[in-house]
Amino acid sequence: MAQFKKINSTFISLSPLILCFFTFFSLHAQNLFPDYAPIYKDDVVARIDIFLPADSLALLLAPGNEEDNYYYRATFFFDNGTIRDTFENCGLELRGNTSRYSQKKSFQVSLNTYAPGRTWHGIEKLDLNGEHNDPTVSRSKLCWDLLRDIGVPAPRASHVELYINSEYFGLYANDEHIDEEFVKTRFGNNDGNLYKCLWPADLKYLGNNPDAYKLTSGNRRVYELSTNEDKDDYSDLAHFIDILNNTPAIDMQCALESVFNVNSYLKSMAFDILSGNWDGPLYNKNNFFLYHNQETGLFEYIPYDLDNTFGIDWFHINWAERNLYAWSHDSEPRPLYHNILQVAEYKNRLSFYINRIITEHYKESVLFPRLDALKNLLAPSIADDVYYTLDYGFDIEDFNKGFSASLPYTHTPIGIKPFIASRRSSAISQLELNDISPVITEVKVNQVLPSQALFFQAYIEDDQPIENVEMMIQLNETVPTEVLTLYDDGEHHDKEANDGYYGVSYSLSGSCNSISYTINARDTHGNESQYPVCGTKTISVCNSSLTLVINELMASNETIITDENGEYDDWIELYNYGTEEIYLGDKYLSDKADNPIKWKFPDISIQPGEYIVVWADEDGTQGDLHANFKLSATGEYVGIYDNDGSGNALIDGLTFGAQQPDISFGRIPNGTGSFQFLQPTPGGINQLSSSTTNEKDSFIVSLFPNPTHDFVFIKGDFDNVVHQPFVIINTLGQTVLQLPGDTKFIDISHLPNGIYVLGVKNNPGSSILGKVVKE
Repeated sequence: MAQFKKINSTFISLSPLILCFFTFFSLHAQNLFPDYAPIYKDDVVARIDIFLPADSLALLLAPGNEEDNYYYRATFFFDNGTIRDTFENCGLELRGNTSRYSQKKSFQVSLNTYAPGRTWHGIEKLDLNGEHNDPTVSRSKLCWDLLRDIGVPAPRASHVELYINSEYFGLYANDEHIDEEFVKTRFGNNDGNLYKCLWPADLKYLGNNPDAYKLTSGNRRVYELSTNEDKDDYSDLAHFIDILNNTPAIDMQCALESVFNVNSYLKSMAFDILSGNWDGPLYNKNNFFLYHNQETGLFEYIPYDLDNTFGIDWFHINWAERNLYAWSHDSEPRPLYHNILQVAEYKNRLSFYINRIITEHYKESVLFPRLDALKNLLAPSIADDVYYTLDYGFDIEDFNKGFSASLPYTHTPIGIKPFIASRRSSAISQLELNDISPVITEVKVNQVLPSQALFFQAYIEDDQPIENVEMMIQLNETVPTEVLTLYDDGEHHDKEANDGYYGVSYSLSGSCNSISYTINARDTHGNESQYPVCGTKTISVCNSSLTLVINELMASNETIITDENGEYDDWIELYNYGTEEIYLGDKYLSDKADNPIKWKFPDISIQPGEYIVVWADEDGTQGDLHANFKLSATGEYVGIYDNDGSGNALIDGLTFGAQQPDISFGRIPNGTGSFQFLQPTPGGINQLSSSTTNEKDSFIVSLFPNPTHDFVFIKGDFDNVVHQPFVIINTLGQTVLQLPGDTKFIDISHLPNGIYVLGVKNNPGSSILGKVVKE
């Protein structure tokens, strides 16, 4: 068996990666399409090995336990040729709906059930789907990639060979799990309600009592709350369903766009129709998520479970030729389809999106090469997959033929390629194209540094060229309204020239401002639209002059430092670069720019030149410096805010991009410079990796025994080293011991149990050499 890297290794090696990055404050920080993490590398079939006691595996697979949601302890190995990692104390359970009763089971691997706070490349759980209905084991992967192409937030996916206790269980789809980590990555927040909507989730109005929507089917809720379960408050869902069902068509656009990201959903609707996804909300009232995005106030639609697509059929319906405008269930209410399309503008936008998808993505020249590549990639893994044959009798000939032809099974009347060709042809003949008004989305407001100008940005799409984009803006409700022009020339904070992104800057006066605005766009045919569609958008921007900064952070802490509970949590280091003490007890830390008071500091102060480390683990029960949010390794926003009396003025804020495991992101020079990737120094002065420092001023040490009860030895090459004092620093960033630079033995018996770091005293701050665990 291949050798695997142990995730909880004590020692690390960091490359001198440098990336200059400026701080900026975003009122809508999100990353709808994160890069493919190494675990979703899709040009290879990875190997996953899972080991658990034989009796546990027998219980997991025993008839009668199909609905059991117990996680059996297991060890997890992953190898895709690029990364080889091992996790102990994982959880393994069955997953799925009808697939729980199939011969080829689907599984979920949980990394954090028995190791709270543990993530791997930003992921807590892996969904391994057997795809037992699909003879090509390719349909869901094709769907996820197509959704990404057309601009719909969707899971990342790859394929793996699964071995359990050294037995080959077959080829599996490795689909990204939809949970609080997923929505945090895509939408920049995860404290809203996330509902998993399964059959019979028709979104029909059941009255204004939120508890009416807690109806059950079998042993689960139809609208199952996946976050904020302790509050169990369905008020937001009830309000959304009320608006969707009971708003007159003439008022629907104003009302619905105040609670639902309609435009993103119209793209999903276009996808469902083109892919023949009957097992979603439109026909089978099944398989989707709704997330209440707390930064926008809107529900986001997230597709789910897409193996019954591209010709898979159980209803004897020709999904490849079904009418675009009569596609949903024939005799049952489907408000998400009918009530939306009763608005002429929405129907025209749906047609616009279908036409654009067909023109750019849904065509033989794009999809057929993808399918050929998938077929070639997966065929060797199918050949020895005994479980692939069990449910319907599939064999390797069915696999090869299923891409291009029908198969002699009830549910496979057409191959994937002929389905695409037929659906494309029929859609072109059915399309009713009408002029649309400009569609204004992705509105963002950024501020580079406190007290500097605001930068407004919006993405605008249309079937005709855009003629003019203007912003009507008013400051503090007293200054006369100004009219600003937004440009798409690459010179007004609008990304690249002629890419559909428009931007403009706006200068502020005063420390706290209320700003009301609308964005208006007109195309060359005279069609106009406004964001927001009704009323105005109002934001508050307050700034502070305090000398407190986010100095360093780590959003993917796998082996560097644990908190006082022994957990490798995300962390944020604050630094007071001034000369005065700063009281923190009335200030806030937040990962949501529109919720600056998300987490309040405890009753402490930070001294001049002092560092404080806050654990971003969403678990305030573990200590005073544990925030109620986590950081996303794929990038997000974090900011420090002043007290309520200041209007929660921004002290310092940062929007960062994708992070690498065990490498921090911090300021160089320390406290004042731009952000770069660094060797982690929590509680100490920031520095580049040791390979970039002067050789005579750096050296490598090892600490043993570690963990320890009373003393620790320092072993290293002390010759020809210019010695600085050693310091021992606790997890609050406080120096608790200072010793001569030639010390080789440290007595820590008098210190409380916990995590400490050994550093070299610099001026100011400290350079970190290693960690010490006292038990």
